[in-house]
Amino acid sequence: MNMNLISSTSQTILYFARKSPWAFWWGFVALLVILAAVFAPLLTPYDPFAIDLSKMQAPPDSKNIMGTDSIGRDLYTRLLYGARVSLFVSICSVLLGNSVGAVWGVVSGYLGGKTDLISQRVVEIMLALPGLILAFLIVLIMGANVWSLILSIAFTRIPLATRVIRSVALTTSQNMYIDAARSIGASEFRVMFRHIAPQTFAPFLVLFTIQLGAVIITEASLSYLGLGVAPPTASWGTMLGEASQLLYPLWWHVFFPGAIITIMVLAFNLLGDGLRDEFDPRLRGKT
Repeated sequence: MNMNLISSTSQTILYFARKSPWAFWWGFVALLVILAAVFAPLLTPYDPFAIDLSKMQAPPDSKNIMGTDSIGRDLYTRLLYGARVSLFVSICSVLLGNSVGAVWGVVSGYLGGKTDLISQRVVEIMLALPGLILAFLIVLIMGANVWSLILSIAFTRIPLATRVIRSVALTTSQNMYIDAARSIGASEFRVMFRHIAPQTFAPFLVLFTIQLGAVIITEASLSYLGLGVAPPTASWGTMLGEASQLLYPLWWHVFFPGAIITIMVLAFNLLGDGLRDEFDPRLRGKT
């Protein structure tokens, strides 16, 4: 059974690589960065917190390939360890926000009537609020730490996920097998989460991938403003924030954190576009 699952997964990945090579390539790039963050201690000999005043603001060389910061910490090392924080916050935020939004969308789309009317008015109010400002206010209220950062960003992801999953639930609830399930006495809960929810997996996956790019920017923005993890813990946004506080920031202080943020946002966006094209039946068969 496990061998069949592995074989099926491998065939699916190979098919996607042939069908959408550009999206597959950027997905591979994102995977490499994630693996680099996981295995950071094996990829650098330096401690991300170690201060070396003899190497303050040293330019990139053979020992410090991305240079050092204002107190001599290796930027390459801090970039790797910062990826752990930035990606952990981003992935947890999107997963939590989209999961809540998916449940909300399934319930709203299936039940309809006043439940759907009231819930969608709430969603519209949430959509009217700027996401970054809303997350900023929530972090200010809860205090700046990893978990408040995750909850604040996750809250801003809920309305879009609700709208997308609700549209799928509305379409799915009109199928004949839903009527058949009701006719044999299936409860509303069983119909929603046994028959409708599985049909939302594909749009959920696409939404998850695409939103990761936006959330990485949101996390970096909040960390840049000092509302992320507390120093000396590194994140990509924190590293940019530390560079901006210098009287004369040097190019490597800004270039490398900015470049990795750009690469990851681009990677997740293009991967999400490829997955959307693959799962959208209107686009199948088109080149």
